[in-house]
Amino acid sequence: MTPYELLLSESQERMLLVGARGREAELRRVFAKWELDAVCIGEVTDGTDLVVAHAGDEVARVPVSALADAPQYEKPYAPPAWLAERRALDPLRWPEPSDYGAALVELVGSPALASKAWAYRQYDQQVGINTLVLPGSDASVLRVKGTRRAIAVAIDGNGRHVLLDPRRGAALAVCEAARNVSCAGGRPLGVTDCLNFGSPERPDILWQLAEAVEGIGEACRALELPVVGGNVSLYNETLGQAILPTPIVGVVGVLDDASLLATQWFKGAGHRIALLGPDDVSLAGSEYLWSRHRQAGGVLAPLDLELERRVQAAVRAAIAAGLATAAHDCSDGGLAATLAESCVTGPARVGCEVTLASGPRHDHVLFGEGPSRVVVSVEPARAREFEALMAESAIAWRWIGTTGGDRLRVRIGTATVADVGLDQIEHAWRNGFERHMA
Repeated sequence: MTPYELLLSESQERMLLVGARGREAELRRVFAKWELDAVCIGEVTDGTDLVVAHAGDEVARVPVSALADAPQYEKPYAPPAWLAERRALDPLRWPEPSDYGAALVELVGSPALASKAWAYRQYDQQVGINTLVLPGSDASVLRVKGTRRAIAVAIDGNGRHVLLDPRRGAALAVCEAARNVSCAGGRPLGVTDCLNFGSPERPDILWQLAEAVEGIGEACRALELPVVGGNVSLYNETLGQAILPTPIVGVVGVLDDASLLATQWFKGAGHRIALLGPDDVSLAGSEYLWSRHRQAGGVLAPLDLELERRVQAAVRAAIAAGLATAAHDCSDGGLAATLAESCVTGPARVGCEVTLASGPRHDHVLFGEGPSRVVVSVEPARAREFEALMAESAIAWRWIGTTGGDRLRVRIGTATVADVGLDQIEHAWRNGFERHMA
């Protein structure tokens, strides 16, 4: 191969690593352990040029600025003309369900919320027998062999949220992925993303992309998360119809003690249930509005990035102190779907009974979606400790119920609005995705 071909050809599974001088042998031993090649190809210099030699001859000399300073395009972009009309849509214009229990069962069986076991059971989830939490909880957790540590990983993205508000929707994706890692007990440390959009040659699509990038940046700065990698997938259109603007965000975090991890499912009867975070929710762009009425419109719930940071810190503190027997973030499907998943996604079904404050309508309270909300269960004997920890965290929170039984029972005020057997919920959740795939 010519030097030109060596420099510009592409292949998989190749990475560049800058190592400390004098420790090259250690690096080679690490790679040899995994039967991988590691070859020293150069060194960092004080100059401003990238210099490439081949067989003793200099074959390229390029100023680093020409490679590192990306060109900037000045292209027209503007919000789409239809956006104002979509945002003006009132999600409460449709009638309430006549049976909220049936509505919940239908919702947890929707493709977005139902178990994805049909997909993930087709591949090995054990990753060298290091997986501590398999797929099915907020985040997967893998041990770091030879240490007490573990890593937690989660991926999130909601195209309907970004469709309605690209900046806030993309920031919400970062927050939810980080919140999922925090709900496993991990301290979020880094972000990667894939930005999936239509043709950026269209001003409305370019506006969505630009706004989404700004939203990701705002959330990452607030949560102190560096973006360490990612890619972009553009021109995703069919017959001129673009896909939903969908930035997918992955977050990785670290648990210093792998024994102090949490999962989303309730562990037993008699535990108290707390809801952390604000009451601000919206049916705009919600899974409920889409699955029931095939509508995506309205105004998203507000996002307070500082509050998001504090809620995640409070959840991690509760898990690290051994106070949280379960932690599950409220996202797609709202609080009702979160409670349903907490009841049926574990190795054994555990019911619950909760009482919620009233809102504009029952469906708004049950299925409204908003950021910075987490359901936590606590053993009764440790409730006082949990209350003290929440007081230090300076976040809104409240006790909403207890675990136990074989039903999910929800009251709003004094009225029971949903009373569903866990067998119905679990059947819908376990089979919903496979039924749609079939």
